[in-house]
Amino acid sequence: MTDPTQDPRFTQDPYPTYAAMRSTCPVQPVPAGSGGRTSYLVTGYAEAREALGDARLSKDTAAFFAGKGSQRRLHPAVAHTMLASDPPQHTRLRKLVTKAFTTGAVTELRPFIAQVTEELLDQWPVGEQFDFVAGLAVPLPVLVICELLGVPEGDRSDIQRWSAELFAAGRPDVVDAASHSMAGYMTSLIAAKRLSPGTSLLDRLISARDGDDHLSEEELVSLAVLLLVAGHETTTNFFGNAVLALLQHPAQLHRLRENPDDVPAVLDELLRFESPVSTATFRFTTEAVRLGGTNIPAGVPVLVALGAANRDPKRFPSPDILDLERDTAAHLSFGHGIHRCVGAPLAKAEAEIALRMILTRFPEIRLAVPSDRLAWRHTRLVRGLASLPVLV
Repeated sequence: MTDPTQDPRFTQDPYPTYAAMRSTCPVQPVPAGSGGRTSYLVTGYAEAREALGDARLSKDTAAFFAGKGSQRRLHPAVAHTMLASDPPQHTRLRKLVTKAFTTGAVTELRPFIAQVTEELLDQWPVGEQFDFVAGLAVPLPVLVICELLGVPEGDRSDIQRWSAELFAAGRPDVVDAASHSMAGYMTSLIAAKRLSPGTSLLDRLISARDGDDHLSEEELVSLAVLLLVAGHETTTNFFGNAVLALLQHPAQLHRLRENPDDVPAVLDELLRFESPVSTATFRFTTEAVRLGGTNIPAGVPVLVALGAANRDPKRFPSPDILDLERDTAAHLSFGHGIHRCVGAPLAKAEAEIALRMILTRFPEIRLAVPSDRLAWRHTRLVRGLASLPVLV
C-alpha cells in the first residue's frame, strides 16, 4: 500500500488527491513514515468535524510515544504543549490562557499592527519583483506576536529563525536544536519578567490565577513557545495563501479592491479555500472507533486533513472555486471543538489590516511568475508558500 500524499505533485496541489481519496472513502488507512506504521487519514468534512470533537481521539503525545524508543530530543516545552494534552489538563491550561488572551488584548494591538504593516509596505520596491512572503507574510506576524508577548526588539530575529527551524521538514536534528534554543530563551525571559513585571500577554500569563490555580514554570515556558510558534507560523501561511488566491482570481480581487470594507467578511472564504494548516495536530485512538464507515483500531494515529475537509463538495458546493459571497463561517481551518485555535481573532485582525492596506496602497499588485512555478513548503502539517514573487 502506497501513500498518495507522498507523490511529489501533492505538494504543489493536494486537492485532486484529496478529492480522489474522499470519493473512494472519507476515512482511509495510509502508511506513514519509513517504518510503515499505518495511520488513518480523514478527508471528508462531516467526518473531520466529528473526529475533532471526539474525546476518544487523544492528543496526549507523551502517552502515545511512551516506551517507543524515539531518538528525538525535542525539548519537553515543545513536545508537550497545551495542544498535546487532553482534559482535564487541557481544560485547566486553556482556561488560564483565555483569561489572559482576551479580545481586548487583540483590539489594543490593532494600532501596532497597522503601524508595522505601514512600515513594511514602505519598503516594498515599486516596479521591481520581490517576495511577498519575505516582505510581509513572515515579518508582520512575528513582530506582532513578539510585541504581544513582550519579547524585546533586539531578540525578535532569533525568535523568527528558531520558529522557522521548528518546521524544517525532514531535518529532525535542526528541529530538536531549535526547540531547545526557543525554550531556553523563553525560560530566561520569564525569569526577567518576574523580576521586572510589565503589561504584556506573557506578564498576564505569569500572574493569571483561577482561584488557587496558576501556571507552573514548565507550563509557562510551554505556553509561551506554543503562542510564539503557532501565533506566527500559521498566520504567515494564511497571508501568503490568501494573497495568492486573490491574485489567481482577478474578478474577486477587483471586487475587493473596489470595496475594501468587505475584507473582514471574506477572510473565512480565503481560509477555507487554502487552509494554512493542512493537517490538524497529532491525535490517536484510545479505543476502537468507527468513523465515516471505517473501523479504526485502538492505538493508531488519526490525521485530520483540514484542507481536504474544507474542499468537501457535500459541505461547500463547487469547493475549488473561490467565492467571496459564500458563507464559510463553519470552515475548519482553525480546528473545531475544545482545541479550536485560541489565536484566531488575532490572525484575522492581522489579515484584515494587512489586506486592506495592500489593496489601498498597491491596487495593481500582481504575480511576477506563473502559478505553476511557485514553490510550496514541503511539510504535511502546514500548507504555505516558500516564496511569492509579486510586482507592485
